[in-house]
Amino acid sequence: MSSVQEKAGSLVKSVLAAMNLTLEVDVVDSPDAIRIEISGPGGEVLLKRKGEALDALQQIVNTGFRRDLDDDRSFVVDCLGYRRGKDDELRQMTRFTMEKAKLAGPQEMGPLNPYARRIVHLTVAEDPSMSSESIGDAFLKTVIISRK
Repeated sequence: MSSVQEKAGSLVKSVLAAMNLTLEVDVVDSPDAIRIEISGPGGEVLLKRKGEALDALQQIVNTGFRRDLDDDRSFVVDCLGYRRGKDDELRQMTRFTMEKAKLAGPQEMGPLNPYARRIVHLTVAEDPSMSSESIGDAFLKTVIISRK
């Protein structure tokens, strides 16, 4: 494991300690992302308000360390499997929206944060007849899904 992953894991541990949370932090290097898995009793505090704290932690880690990676992956911070479940839901919703766009024209999804938009764009890219585009100029943007 390279020092970038170790530094990112260490930052997450420090933030959790500052929040008085004693949780396990595992850094898992996978082909599509570097996953920082948080587990243990009390972890659900990070999942309140639709996982806002988890999203913030992921944004901080990516802002601080992503440019130090030697590939185009990013960091995914998950707690108690929450993000994995949400990501699957988002992929399902994207596929449903793609079918709707095939029948009824361009469809909007959002507003979405950068991480969620990436999942939507990657899911749309699986179908060569469809395209996706982010619109907006803020942190949260809308994704338009349409036929090519």
